[in-house]
Amino acid sequence: MQTDSARGDLMTAIVTTGHGGYDKLLVCEVPKPVPGPGEVLVRVLAAGMNNTEINTRVGWYRDGGWNDATPFPLIQGTDCCGLVCAGAGIDESLVGRRVLIRSCMRVDGFSSMQTRWLGSDMDGAFAQFVVVPASEVFVVDCEWSDAELATIPCAYGTAENMIARAGVGRGSTVLITGASGGVGSAAVQLATRRGARVIGVASRAKHDQLRELGIDQVYGRDADLVVALGRHSVDVVIDNVAGDGFGRLLDLLVRGGTYVSSGAIAGPVVEFDLRTMYLNDLTLLGSTAWDEDVFANLVSYIEAGDIRPLLAESFPLEQIAAAQQRFVEKGHVGKFVLVPPAVHDQA
Repeated sequence: MQTDSARGDLMTAIVTTGHGGYDKLLVCEVPKPVPGPGEVLVRVLAAGMNNTEINTRVGWYRDGGWNDATPFPLIQGTDCCGLVCAGAGIDESLVGRRVLIRSCMRVDGFSSMQTRWLGSDMDGAFAQFVVVPASEVFVVDCEWSDAELATIPCAYGTAENMIARAGVGRGSTVLITGASGGVGSAAVQLATRRGARVIGVASRAKHDQLRELGIDQVYGRDADLVVALGRHSVDVVIDNVAGDGFGRLLDLLVRGGTYVSSGAIAGPVVEFDLRTMYLNDLTLLGSTAWDEDVFANLVSYIEAGDIRPLLAESFPLEQIAAAQQRFVEKGHVGKFVLVPPAVHDQA
């Protein structure tokens, strides 16, 4: 990506200057990016918020390994609903179309697991404009608002990837921890869509909202699931919580069952009895790099009305610190979204 500061074309962005607290989030005027060959300039209409942005800022990945060191200063923002404004050597029919940007880009093709993430490995959507490869924008035709569409990319892409890899289908019994969070609530909808029986874990205040999503059973975070459900009672565990309860989750799996994770919000260092895994022929799956059909499938689900957005609240982009403070309180169901200032010159 190139920038053109000589013309004085500026945009408002949130620049994360390094690891640390909210003081590392600066509201700045920075050069508007210019698309290179095969790239598009996208005006950001709304940008969803995720654990990833906060984890990156506070340095949570430093000991657990992201791709490389975070390239600070960085414009974060993994989720983007936007409008294609211009491009270089692209299909001109994209210009003027509302799109979602695929957050997880497979830079060496889908035969390689190498990834490039919007807002983590490259400048993202916490700005008025962003530049991405034209291959990573997906036109969406639906009546959802911009903010509603911005809830989709990271959470639903991550959830759909886990569900597909774990082979969830009609008749599967699936346990989802953190079921009220962005990824968890997406997984509830997407697993239900595939005809699975879905059991969730969430704080009791959020149970009614999860039942509205079609969840079959839901338990509080303090529930003893082995007592409630019985050993060997679920086919798949979708877990982004981990922490002290990790070992007990494996006790719930049927012989030949699958545990899949893309996060560890309760703690990444876990303890379990290895015999539980090998004597029960369990499969443990990590899920970060999205498979090729994941994002196109999500767009088709939106356009068919198979899923619905869970927009908890929208904030002006400049209020990112307040929004992140609210986010970490975990009092919401679904996603928070940031809305950049309006722009009159789209190109």
